[in-house]
Amino acid sequence: MTQAKNAMEPAAAGTNIPGATAAQVPVAVELPLAGPPQAPAVEGQAPSPTTVLLIAAHPDDPEFSSAGTIAKWVAAGLRVVYVMVTSGDKGTADKTMTNARLSSTREQEQLAAAREVGVEEVVFLRFPDGLVQPDLKLRGEITRQIRRYQPYAVLVHDPITLFYNNQFINHPDHRAVGTATVDAIYPTARDPLQYPEQITDEGLEPHKVKEIWLWGTDQPTVISDISDVIEHKVAALTHHATQVGPPAELAERIRTRAAEVGAQAGVQYGEAYRRVVMRA
Repeated sequence: MTQAKNAMEPAAAGTNIPGATAAQVPVAVELPLAGPPQAPAVEGQAPSPTTVLLIAAHPDDPEFSSAGTIAKWVAAGLRVVYVMVTSGDKGTADKTMTNARLSSTREQEQLAAAREVGVEEVVFLRFPDGLVQPDLKLRGEITRQIRRYQPYAVLVHDPITLFYNNQFINHPDHRAVGTATVDAIYPTARDPLQYPEQITDEGLEPHKVKEIWLWGTDQPTVISDISDVIEHKVAALTHHATQVGPPAELAERIRTRAAEVGAQAGVQYGEAYRRVVMRA
């Protein structure tokens, strides 16, 4: 879940923070609000929904990061597809649990959570949880999904975040999926001589992604206002019963964190992203 961030600006004259230099004193900044990405109309072609691919390491990552945003985008007419790299087969403290039983349960939780915000297409790649590497196998599979769905925008973990707010360590699977996805977007999915068998054998055409929305970032540039859909976010997360604990405590935690993020743009609740708009 993205935490509220501060920007670093010069300290005011006469600051009394011990040991602080001008470049070390944080002050709050206001980030702009961002609406859904919109693919431009293509002359001579009938209008079609803008497609967004959300690529995540584990079940529940889409909900913690983006459930409110996705609920709004689906309501606005966008087509959203989830790609789950793992099925979360190790995400438990229960020593009696098996990998197969947990992964099956978590896939069903993810399907229910996706439906809660209007997403009907979920792809499970079933890489082993906790062992994800940003290697050529993963890059090739993500390239396949980008070429398959031809998204205008991709949402994914920010691969360069190691520590969240100097309080939490970013899961290595998150970093691996973020890296592999960014590498798949550029240049791999674009270039016909990369994984050419996907083109010749599977009929998947090269594709250029136009926007990347990175969550879990220490460098947010935009806020998505989810004030009117916060209950959809909470409801989606409650489907992840193996992960989230008591519903009442979950709801309070989610609202608190979303309020911290929303405050950066002057809204009640928000989700934060580093938005990258690719040049043609």
